[in-house]
Amino acid sequence: MDKPSHLSVILDLSPTQWALCAQSANPTGITLQTFLSQLLAFLNAHIACKDENTLAVFGAFPGQSGMLYSSTGEITSARTESTDANTYRPFRTLDSTLMTLIAERLESYDSTTEEAPIGLVGCLTKALCYINRAITTSSSSVTEIEGAVASVDPRILVLSVSPDQSSTYIPIMNSIFSAQKLKVTIDVCKIFGAENVFLQQAAHLTGGAYVQVERTDALLQYMMMSFLPPPAIRQLISVPTQDRVDFRAACFCHKRIVEIGFVCSVCLSIFCQPVPVCSTCRTKFPIKTLQRLRDARPLAAAAPPTKPLAPKNGTATPARPG
Repeated sequence: MDKPSHLSVILDLSPTQWALCAQSANPTGITLQTFLSQLLAFLNAHIACKDENTLAVFGAFPGQSGMLYSSTGEITSARTESTDANTYRPFRTLDSTLMTLIAERLESYDSTTEEAPIGLVGCLTKALCYINRAITTSSSSVTEIEGAVASVDPRILVLSVSPDQSSTYIPIMNSIFSAQKLKVTIDVCKIFGAENVFLQQAAHLTGGAYVQVERTDALLQYMMMSFLPPPAIRQLISVPTQDRVDFRAACFCHKRIVEIGFVCSVCLSIFCQPVPVCSTCRTKFPIKTLQRLRDARPLAAAAPPTKPLAPKNGTATPARPG
């Protein structure tokens, strides 16, 4: 518990989703400005817990991702900070740098065009690369690297308001496997919207916590109680756990989330229907196997039911041949 803790925070900064979140009545929504004010209090608390604690903040914007703040000084605000004797300088540097960069990024987006998917995968990979570099730069030998891993407690916190993106299933799973290898815990705080299937799996597979916020007015309390303690201390306290985890996957052919899929026996690619040739490893399957799999499919998965069209007076009209 005396080990320093590194926290990489990924912010979902989708303007559309935050606008919907602010307008939500059930549950009560929260504006982006209010969220950022509570977030800064949480980040300052992490820095204040221990002098050796480090912090990195990444922003997932529509179509791109980037680092917004680093406690090592890689990201600094271009504006000069006014001195204040009543403010702790690291807190002021964090607050001004983060708010300035977020405002500049959001002002550059055009609200008239269709919003691109957020760069969540880019933030995950950047955060993992940042953690890996922080671990390995202290030494090049294998023994010293193992000691560095034991002396640092790295984790990632994802603050999400956007729904699942089925096209990102493969890179997100690759990021989860990389986090497992680096022994990085991934925590998820779902602030708005339906539960995120892929982030649920990320928290479950890495030993993190997945919290669906029910009261946005208590968001700071959620973050302080659930995500401020490092994984070493969580063994001694009660942390919210998931009652159930949605393990559905996205098919490799249409990028859709499926409940019943067909897995390639060679490369473990997932398909929503039997295919003669695997699109990933180009393995060919026997015709008899394909026929057997098609016959074994449930009717709901094989062909979705169709309802006959009915005229306006409510009586069904039989279809005429030809």
